[in-house]
Amino acid sequence: MKVYDIYSKRHKILMGEVPDVYQYEDIPTPLRVQIVHIMSDALGEQENQETLNMYKFIHDTLCREYGKFSLIPKINLHLIDYIEDVRNFILQNEDINQVLDVVELSFKVIDIFYREEDTTELTEPQIIPDDAIEELNYRFREHGVGYQYESGEIIRVDSQIIHSQTVKPVLHLLSDSRFQGANEEFLKAHEHYRHGRYKECLNECLKAFESTMKTICDIQGWTYQPGDTAKNLINLCFQNNLIPTYLQTQVTSLKSSLESGVPTMRNKNAGHGQGSQPLTVPQYFAAYQLHMTASTILFLLEAEKALS
Repeated sequence: MKVYDIYSKRHKILMGEVPDVYQYEDIPTPLRVQIVHIMSDALGEQENQETLNMYKFIHDTLCREYGKFSLIPKINLHLIDYIEDVRNFILQNEDINQVLDVVELSFKVIDIFYREEDTTELTEPQIIPDDAIEELNYRFREHGVGYQYESGEIIRVDSQIIHSQTVKPVLHLLSDSRFQGANEEFLKAHEHYRHGRYKECLNECLKAFESTMKTICDIQGWTYQPGDTAKNLINLCFQNNLIPTYLQTQVTSLKSSLESGVPTMRNKNAGHGQGSQPLTVPQYFAAYQLHMTASTILFLLEAEKALS
């Protein structure tokens, strides 16, 4: 990872001039420039045709989604410089969500295509995908910008401790193909959260929670009904000693906590009709739900691993 502990950075830390909390409304110019540097290193030399093809794919994909012909306004569409346009879009765009769009798509290309293909003869990248992703996430943290690239998506980070100790391990465990449904739902919950769709976030949290338990039941051969609720699935997991009996007696409140946590908050705030007054789910509540879901899923996945 191309990160150097230069004097000016050490001085800022000494003077307390580094951010100690995350912000989500701005991507500072130095961070944008660093992202362009990382992409340049990871995607290869500018003169290489395969590199140009990758930038064209990024450019054209975003244009199609935005309903535009070019990311940067052009009089003559035949003069599009795909590499420069993608870079300038990152450097100049004031819409943070669109900047994150291009970063996410670009790093998906780096993460998936450049990992699967033998790129040594194609683009001669200066850094491997893992190093590119590691540096990107480091730069986000360095600038106090609360986003990270995880499992193919940009997700919002509210607490680095919670993220590193809970969310990241959950994403790793759910990357197992058997948990594909739960993984997709948990990532959707993060996507809704990042865009402020907090009711939808709660819905996806419950889906991921229930899908995790159903998959564990499938793996272990425990019979359940397709329409079983979270409460029924929790009971089934306990009945089949997903949690050892001696541990159940030590933490008698665990079952009650699982039953009344994720599903109850979702049902009270997102799972039913709103009535005459629209329900508003505050951001801090959705964050709590997201982290509770991650902690609960992590607990269940580790318990299932212990059965093997």
